[in-house]
Amino acid sequence: MNFANKISTFRILTVPFFIACLIYYSPEREYLRLLALVIFVLAVISDAVDGYIARKSKQQSKAGLILDPLGDKLLLMGAFIFLSPMSNMPLHFPLWVTWIVISRDAIILLGIVVIYMVKQNIDIRPTKWGKLTTTFQMVSATLVLMQSSLAVFFWWIAVIFTLISGVDYIRRGFKTLYAVDSTRSNH
Repeated sequence: MNFANKISTFRILTVPFFIACLIYYSPEREYLRLLALVIFVLAVISDAVDGYIARKSKQQSKAGLILDPLGDKLLLMGAFIFLSPMSNMPLHFPLWVTWIVISRDAIILLGIVVIYMVKQNIDIRPTKWGKLTTTFQMVSATLVLMQSSLAVFFWWIAVIFTLISGVDYIRRGFKTLYAVDSTRSNH
């Protein structure tokens, strides 16, 4: 396992601790919100570092193509679910924001499964829209953890990019499936 993949694995392993801090948080245990913030920020930094290392040292691998987005999805889904109205925090994501984020990821995951079943292979590459979505979701989750009033502005931007990237990934998925169908029908 290369160093970039070890960093991605670290990010995946931080998720249960991050979620536990959010589950057990209460105003009397403010330190848990701060600990969740530290864990989240370290995980976000690790995302940037593992991508940089993989590109610069040409350590991109099949495992990395799975571990990196898996780490992002687990971290962000945990943040959006456990920073929703079920949390004890005064400022949290509205349920509709959480629903949009989770729905997009579920649709993408379903599409990946369908494409893999049809093609028996999958090439997962993030798009510019996907990268912008991840960035703004991470920023908005960080701001909610900080209980900053700027969070509302940034979660609106995150929702817009989430919708744009969702439509883009669906379009790309259908294009991939149609390419497979036209290849088969020409034989």
